[in-house]
Amino acid sequence: QDFLGFHQTDVMHQSVFELIHTEDQQEFKRNLHWALNPPLSLEPPTDPAAEESASSCLVSYNPDQLPPENSSFLERAFVCRFRCLLDNSSGFLPLSIQGRLKFLHGQNRQQSDDDVLVSPPQLALFAVAMPLQPPAILEIRTKNMIFRTKHKLDFTPMACDAKGKIVLGYTEAELRVRGTGYQFIHAADMLHCAENHVRMIKTGESGLTVFRLLTKENRWKWVQANARLVYKNGKPDYIIATQRPLAEEEGGEHLRKRSMHLPFTFTTGEALLYQTGYPLHGFPDSFQGKAKGSKSKKGKADRSSADELNPSSLLGALMSQDESVYVCHPDVEPKISLHS
Repeated sequence: QDFLGFHQTDVMHQSVFELIHTEDQQEFKRNLHWALNPPLSLEPPTDPAAEESASSCLVSYNPDQLPPENSSFLERAFVCRFRCLLDNSSGFLPLSIQGRLKFLHGQNRQQSDDDVLVSPPQLALFAVAMPLQPPAILEIRTKNMIFRTKHKLDFTPMACDAKGKIVLGYTEAELRVRGTGYQFIHAADMLHCAENHVRMIKTGESGLTVFRLLTKENRWKWVQANARLVYKNGKPDYIIATQRPLAEEEGGEHLRKRSMHLPFTFTTGEALLYQTGYPLHGFPDSFQGKAKGSKSKKGKADRSSADELNPSSLLGALMSQDESVYVCHPDVEPKISLHS
């Protein structure tokens, strides 16, 4: 969980080959065989059921034909690349896997309501996996602060773990009372997060998303997040987001890469496409050129539409934010008295 970003419930009862790099799957299969020589299928299976059966690599052995359990033939040490939600380069993390094959007992199968097929104990891999390259001190510090939040399908916060409360400073009650979770997201990152939000609703997972969250101290904190849908009775029920704090430099680098694909930047409000500047929160101010005494029906309609603005929308979340969080205040210089 700390190295790959997957929660235990994400990988339980799932095929391990869904997490392994395609080029390393054969090596993993080889190490599952007691003689390092698994049977090879000459032709790839075309039937989905056969393909699923082949990917599981479930091979039954006669225990009398296997070496003793304490034999050195059953010791394993190899390197394999696993899918990593926390890696921002290749998406895979090389793991050094050390362990041994041992007999797994109690794997009986129910044949009918009354009959139970008693299977002989089969070999299973018991191993410890560690990153091949030790993480840097900064990575250890940031990965130790990985936190998780729970949201409704519209991204409204529902819960936050203990580490999230430390990083952001909010209690769960303070998160829930604000409404939509987009109120905590920087205006320059809202559309980026919304795009991945839509992707998650369609595919079940948002993919890596780098953005800024507003802390209780009114400071912006860069995080790298991956959100996934949790289903109940076959239907999406809520969202779990795993978030890793980033250093300011790393977050800024992600923003620069993202801005290269846009015709204008949301960061400063400068519309490069038109070579003009426009304040982010200045929408109402653009009409101040009108006479103060003029009151038209259109003005009343504008105020009415503003009052009816959906607070759960992106614009509603943006307008509900305090403008001061986007203002960089200069450091207060200490006042030195010249009088003793």
